[in-house]
Amino acid sequence: MNIGILLVAVVGGIAGLFSTLYLAISLPVVLIWKVYRKIHLGIPITK
Repeated sequence: MNIGILLVAVVGGIAGLFSTLYLAISLPVVLIWKVYRKIHLGIPITK
C-alpha cells in the first residue's frame, strides 16, 4: 500500500477519534455544569 495514503488514513483516523472524544466528554460536562449552576446559584439553564 502507498505510504502517503496510509499516512493520510492514520492522520484522518486520529483526528476523527479526538473530535469524537471531545464531543463525548464536553457535552455531559456542559450539561452537568448548567444543572449545578441552576441548583446552587439559581441561574436559568438557558443562560
